[in-house]
Amino acid sequence: MWARAIEQAVEQTKRNIERFGDQFPHVSADGKHYVLNPNTDWTDGFWTGMLWLCYEYTGEKAFRDAAVRTVDSFRQRLQVGTNLDHHDIGFLYSLSSKAGWIVEKDVEARQLTLQAADALMKRWREKPRLIQAWGRENDPENGGRIIIDCMMNLPLLYWAAEQTGDEKYREAAGIHAEKSRRFLVRGDDSSYHTFYFDPATGEAVRGGTHQGYRDGSTWTRGQAWGIYGFALAYRGLGRPEFLETSKRMAKYFIDRIPEDHVVYWDFDVPQVPESKRDSSASAIAACGMLELAGHLGQDDPLKADLMEAVTQSISSLAQNYTPDLDSDEEGLIRRGSYSVRTGLSPDDYTIWGDYYYLEALMRLEKGIPGYWYSR
Repeated sequence: MWARAIEQAVEQTKRNIERFGDQFPHVSADGKHYVLNPNTDWTDGFWTGMLWLCYEYTGEKAFRDAAVRTVDSFRQRLQVGTNLDHHDIGFLYSLSSKAGWIVEKDVEARQLTLQAADALMKRWREKPRLIQAWGRENDPENGGRIIIDCMMNLPLLYWAAEQTGDEKYREAAGIHAEKSRRFLVRGDDSSYHTFYFDPATGEAVRGGTHQGYRDGSTWTRGQAWGIYGFALAYRGLGRPEFLETSKRMAKYFIDRIPEDHVVYWDFDVPQVPESKRDSSASAIAACGMLELAGHLGQDDPLKADLMEAVTQSISSLAQNYTPDLDSDEEGLIRRGSYSVRTGLSPDDYTIWGDYYYLEALMRLEKGIPGYWYSR
């Protein structure tokens, strides 16, 4: 059912290897062509993850060689410390070197990934008991700040604990995940994008947003990160409250999917024709729902709802949001939004949207779940 969509995505990715060269795609700025960088942005692991997925699907050497070249770039990046003052080290290295270990059992890739996990652990702040999202330690704005995106960076630490037997990784990840569950997820199962704590005492200050419609709204990509991130927390930590949180967030998301099954950028914006979508949020949520469904028994009534929502969303993306192969567009799914609030690529291609769309297709067609945990 999904093979045609995968093959189109694989062909587009193959074309992009030559287009991108040694650069990494981030977002488009014209709705067609990716803005490239020399492995300096938080999103660069997603391109490598796509290359590994395409290699697993096709076995073609071109994808493997391109993926390995990018892993070499990530090795250099970690050695130099280029733009690593953030928690997205998990995004960067789970989908690059950890993927290389999962696919090929490359021992050098494994060692690089463990070094990346140690780099992420440097963001642990003992006084507030959290992993600081952005900025340097003692940053006056961000010193006690967490964001829901971090739930998808924590799998790097679950993996490191599994590989080394050192529970410090899992302990820090578990404390951060529990804090995220308590303070980022609201009583009605919606979510804050970000939450502030006093960096000296750990006292809760307030919830807010950086990319959502307003502080009290629900940014759809953040809700999607939560669905997937808490399902992975359940896998990595085995604590039932994380599974329950993922279920609650998924129900909230499903209940608010619009008629064409691709969400707007925030659940609280007016749903009018000129409102921006976020196709990446739908792709992330689909992967999260597939992960969640895998933890539920056949008698759980949510399981069928999850699979229906995934099928409808990915079908809509494949049928209505993908470019023709004879166009000069470089992305896989149109109408992603990076930051509508700040006017940054509000209706463009996003490399993370492309990655999660391909991961969802691979999960559906081949049962290949990406690179968040060992297989």
